[in-house]
Amino acid sequence: MRKLLLASAAILGATGSLALAQTPAQPLPVANPSQGQMAAPYGAGPAANNNNNAWGVANTPSGNVAAGPLSTMYAPNVNALPAPGTIVIRLNGRVEVEVSADFTSADVGKNANGTPNGYKLNPVGISSYVRLYPGFDGVAANGLRYGASVELRENFYAGTSGTTNGGSTGAVTSASGNSSSQTIFVRRAFTYLASDKVGIVRLGQTDGVLGLFDNCIFTSQCWDAGVGNFNGGALQAETAGAGVAVPFVWLAQAGAEYGNNKVVYLSPQFFGFDFGAQYAPSEGNAYSNSTGASPLQSTACNQAGPNCINVSSGNDPTRWLNQVGVGLRFQHTFGPVDFKVYGFYETAGKEDLTTTGYSTVAQARAGTVGYAGAATPTTAASATTLRYDNLSFYKAGVAVTALNITAAADYIGGAVNGQLAMRPTGGAPTNAVVTGLTYANGPITLGAEIGLVDTQGDARLVGVSQRHEYEVAFGGSYRLAPGVQLVGEYMYTHRHQGGYDFNAGNLGNAGRGPGTLTRDAQGQGAMFATVLTW
Repeated sequence: MRKLLLASAAILGATGSLALAQTPAQPLPVANPSQGQMAAPYGAGPAANNNNNAWGVANTPSGNVAAGPLSTMYAPNVNALPAPGTIVIRLNGRVEVEVSADFTSADVGKNANGTPNGYKLNPVGISSYVRLYPGFDGVAANGLRYGASVELRENFYAGTSGTTNGGSTGAVTSASGNSSSQTIFVRRAFTYLASDKVGIVRLGQTDGVLGLFDNCIFTSQCWDAGVGNFNGGALQAETAGAGVAVPFVWLAQAGAEYGNNKVVYLSPQFFGFDFGAQYAPSEGNAYSNSTGASPLQSTACNQAGPNCINVSSGNDPTRWLNQVGVGLRFQHTFGPVDFKVYGFYETAGKEDLTTTGYSTVAQARAGTVGYAGAATPTTAASATTLRYDNLSFYKAGVAVTALNITAAADYIGGAVNGQLAMRPTGGAPTNAVVTGLTYANGPITLGAEIGLVDTQGDARLVGVSQRHEYEVAFGGSYRLAPGVQLVGEYMYTHRHQGGYDFNAGNLGNAGRGPGTLTRDAQGQGAMFATVLTW
């Protein structure tokens, strides 16, 4: 142990063995480097994924300067590549503040019969958000690359009084009470081992093949400085309720895709081709099986039961497990034109319903299985007592960049429902496409995109209706200074499913028969944001 402590002290004390993530910094005359006070040129900016941990070969270029900046997903040497025998320690961050005006069908609260309930929202809002990205990258003397990366994010709870786990009485609380209910949580946390000749293996809470194949190019997410547009962006997060926002079914860089623990392999590039594969045993983290109860989570998994993250038989047939995905990508530049294309397939098994019997769709709509001569139902039926199909979907994307303009399209289809949820048996398959144009030149980036989504939607409406959604967004960003970007954006969304009330988040008129209320969700908004990164 003494030798280990001495060796650790020697490594930490040897400044020649450490490197900054960006251009080597110069201490300010009055600064103390041992306290972390350093002056340095602006470097890569924040990201849990970088050119060291997200490619089979470090700093592999994937575009051509002649085709424009968006032809390169992760430009070479954006994050410092450690020299053999050294490590790079990073602590990047991001703070964004948005001023927005949102106008949606949920701005005026309504009862189940459509009459006003007395509540109305102020459409103007100001929001702020912080993310931190600690991590390190290293290269051993024998060429082995390794490291770890973490993404920490700000969390928000109800702006009214109540418990810290989101319960509220509806009474207003002070600004101090609102801010003290905010927390920091772990969004990504993974390690990696890599070789330039063999590829890279990532382990932990990490992006799968989709998120690593497409950091923003194929799904046209690059133009708003990472605010998010269709993928849970500010104009979606600030609107009332989940009924207005269209789920980001294309998954790349979405929390539903990267939030669970998995193992991912990425090959080096061979003649423009690279391959990826992933496996995840459950939808979460295996530590959830043993962690005790807290204000923020359920009781512990003392034995096989509903609180176990990877239970394979029980009371929730909507749970998938043993997720497997494979993908192939091709990237090449033809003179001033950059071309990218990929294909991907994913499947997963499901939990068997063994604590009660399966119900029919009609029984789930009615909310009961049967009365058996009693005055009250003997068995409750809902979407969690229906049969579901295994996850089985395919994705493909293409992006062409020339003259600083990228035209891209991304498609997903198959047995999946919404954002990585299983499709109810007999339900309609998913068919969804997002197309976009992005222009990038110097400090200016402009973009526009359209998303069209057809899914089954509510599982209780199988055989009755399916969900149709579309969304439009456009805007851009301007780099005012290194690490400072100004963003403007407009978005419109529309959601429809016959017999469904999006305001209530349930079947219309409680969904107890034909002729139920259908209430669509519409929303539009405009936003101005400042995004600062380091």
